[in-house]
Amino acid sequence: MAGHWTRGAAGAVLALVVGVAAVGCSDSGSPSDTAGKAASEAASAASSLASQGTDALDSARAEAKRRLAEVKGGVDAKDDVTLGAATLGGDGKVEAEVSARNTAESAKSFAVRVDFRDKGGNLLDVVVVTLKDVPAGASRNGTARGNRKLTGAVRATVGTALRY
Repeated sequence: MAGHWTRGAAGAVLALVVGVAAVGCSDSGSPSDTAGKAASEAASAASSLASQGTDALDSARAEAKRRLAEVKGGVDAKDDVTLGAATLGGDGKVEAEVSARNTAESAKSFAVRVDFRDKGGNLLDVVVVTLKDVPAGASRNGTARGNRKLTGAVRATVGTALRY
């Protein structure tokens, strides 16, 4: 599914299409050429907006996958990572604090995939945060910043966490 903001915008465009089509109907029930053209243009705009949202999410997923694939010898460290609440930054992009606790006996780095989801659980954005050289027995914090502007309630979840 595309992002939350895309569905909302597409829904608004769909409502506009229905409204324009209804206003453009004559007494016989057939839409006027103007209303038909406006409805077609609105539907095209909704499709384009949904495509842009999907493209942005697909791009973020691909980048996250690429960055995690670069990690050599990583072990699952999901239980050693916690996230703070997701908040919207001044630029409209979502942020969440990432904290990694190193339970190993030597300094290790962490690569953490943070998934930003809407209240329905739909994936809206993905980022990878790297916390380098966390001393043994210590924790290090970083900030996950989304790739694009989001609206509405967003929560952060750990998708993958690797210690290496």
